[in-house]
Amino acid sequence: MAVKQFLKCNVCGKEFEEAVKTVCDECFGPLKVQVNLEQAKEKLTKSVLAQRAQSFWRYFELLPLNEKRNIVDIGTTVTPLVKAERLGKLLGLNNLHVKNDAVLPTYSFKDRPVTVGASKAVEFGYRVFSCASTGNLAASTAAHAAKAGLQCYVFVASNIEESKIASIAGYGPTIISVEGIYDVANRLANEAADKYGWAVMNVNVRPYYQEGEKTLSFETCEQLEWKKPDAVVVPVGSGSLLYEIWKGFEEFEELGFVGKEKVRFYAAQGKGASPLVDAVKNGGAIKPYKEVHTIAKSIAMGAPGDGDAAIRIIRETKGGGESPSDEEILEGIRLLAQTEGILTEPAGGTTIAALKKLAEQGAFDANETVVAYVTGNGLKTVDAIPKAKRASVKPKIEEVDAIIANAHLKQ
Repeated sequence: MAVKQFLKCNVCGKEFEEAVKTVCDECFGPLKVQVNLEQAKEKLTKSVLAQRAQSFWRYFELLPLNEKRNIVDIGTTVTPLVKAERLGKLLGLNNLHVKNDAVLPTYSFKDRPVTVGASKAVEFGYRVFSCASTGNLAASTAAHAAKAGLQCYVFVASNIEESKIASIAGYGPTIISVEGIYDVANRLANEAADKYGWAVMNVNVRPYYQEGEKTLSFETCEQLEWKKPDAVVVPVGSGSLLYEIWKGFEEFEELGFVGKEKVRFYAAQGKGASPLVDAVKNGGAIKPYKEVHTIAKSIAMGAPGDGDAAIRIIRETKGGGESPSDEEILEGIRLLAQTEGILTEPAGGTTIAALKKLAEQGAFDANETVVAYVTGNGLKTVDAIPKAKRASVKPKIEEVDAIIANAHLKQ
């Protein structure tokens, strides 16, 4: 028998039975899934987890699905927590780790929430998947629809990278390019969900979909030998990822898997699309952007839907945030690739660039355990990376000698 779950308003606390429902009837606050952790304790222990495969669904009891037969899984698995020794040395951090979700099946962390959202949509009886996306979510939604043998429609902002469009198209969905920023595409997807009765991952099944994101913190704790990190740096678009990572730490604490130490949360957004970081820095409320301008398009949202919850967490944990420029984001991509061999997209570059700025400001003690979340693969956004410099030679070893000598001079 599955662990009981219900919906709870994140503002007023009113509870609702499981349903296709996203906002509270009383205050119109966002609804979040709550799992009965007392029941989960009876089924899930450290020893049980130790015997399970390194699959995303090893945390089944903590995820909002009643029947395993409804799982739609394209092979999402536990991802590496890399001890970033060379990058850490450059930043003065002795215990820096990078959680690398760039290796998931569609090359971004979106496979986590989508495997849950798609599975729950099947459980609710939906036969068409959809989403609004800046690229990564669309690819994952289309891949899961293909696996389930269902139709798929994805709404994307018209300015996303062509390389991402190509990666989406391979799964065979109908791609609808919407003029304007992500927020506009999201509104249109919402209208379509109401009109056609589709399951839209980040709209009408959003409370269930979001639950997949908290597995990042479950894995982090296990990989740190059942400990929480001291601080985390999280790329922020809607704010959902930051909120769910916090929620995952809280649930593991309540289960008795980790201690009660609090984790400091730091948000990373690109300059020109940083309403949440602006609010963190000025101490006020979030002021939405009408237009967004950043190379980190996958997190470029003018109005973060879970921004208030994310702000609360950052303030309560005494964290912070940074909003690097496009140049700093590109340098973040290069820095991670050239120290740890991980090629990330601009969202991940934003995380590393923000981490660098924060480290330089003294946000972390040298021996603290810091985790930076890298959420997407750089091969999906090659359009955003400057053309590589290359040395052209005739097939003569003497010309190679000259290049090598010049390279040694630069070192």
